[in-house]
Amino acid sequence: MSWTEWKQVEGDGLDNFVEILYEKKNHIELGGGVARISLNKPKKMNTLTLATVDEMFRAFYDANHDPLIGVIVIAAKGKHFGAGGDVDWERWGLREAFYNRYPHNRLMRMSRKPIIAQVQGYCIAGHNHMAYCCDFTIAAENAIFGQAGPRVSSPADGFFVPYLTKVVGAKKARELWMLCRKYKADQALEMGLVNTVVPLEQLEAEVDQWCEEMLSLSPGCLEVLKASFDQEMDGYKESCITSAAMYPDWFDMPEGKEGGSAFVAKRRPEFWDIRQREAEMRQQLLDEYDAAHSGDE
Repeated sequence: MSWTEWKQVEGDGLDNFVEILYEKKNHIELGGGVARISLNKPKKMNTLTLATVDEMFRAFYDANHDPLIGVIVIAAKGKHFGAGGDVDWERWGLREAFYNRYPHNRLMRMSRKPIIAQVQGYCIAGHNHMAYCCDFTIAAENAIFGQAGPRVSSPADGFFVPYLTKVVGAKKARELWMLCRKYKADQALEMGLVNTVVPLEQLEAEVDQWCEEMLSLSPGCLEVLKASFDQEMDGYKESCITSAAMYPDWFDMPEGKEGGSAFVAKRRPEFWDIRQREAEMRQQLLDEYDAAHSGDE
């Protein structure tokens, strides 16, 4: 393949990113280019915060308005693609703002350009559903995929949850989201969660090959096709609509706090102990009410 070297994008506030690295390169023979947005927090397993998504938005905006860019690659520095939202950050009450106001998957849906997720190592929770919302996912042999919502008391809902049924089927989608199991790269390939699996040392070269194939095609047609495929997402609610109605104060409730607290403390969550205490409290209130009104008749 005939590519220029990756070059960090400069100017217009695009060269002062902290949580991502934004680069572009061009195909010398074909003339088109690729933009790469790399999550750049390897010491924290590239966990996501509002700042991460804000920086990603600015990079996506630039890439989508650059007429010479034909493909966008989402990658990550370090050993892992990412482990979801930053639990320490979420503990300070910012999780609701992150998922309600800044659903990072919408960057995939709003993008005019095809997107490839380049995955190595752990691809868990928010990173997993970000990857499967991309047009293509190319995985290294050491990739591990999975969700973690019920494990850490994060009641994710919105278009990106049922959209997985379009990717792997309804039964497997529910298995991923509701059991929080982890899946190796070959299992992900078998269920259709990824497009292909290659040795880790060949991962970037494989992504280059896919980019080259797309750059050899009509970019306008690819944009129309991407928009057509992405339209099926529009029938789903944005994020947290159901959970907001059912549990408007979820993150202030014991169960809402328990998952994150247990994760940080590295202990087993006590979800059912909490439910048991709540049931006992409700019964006590009912008994007190009955006792107080026993002579009303």
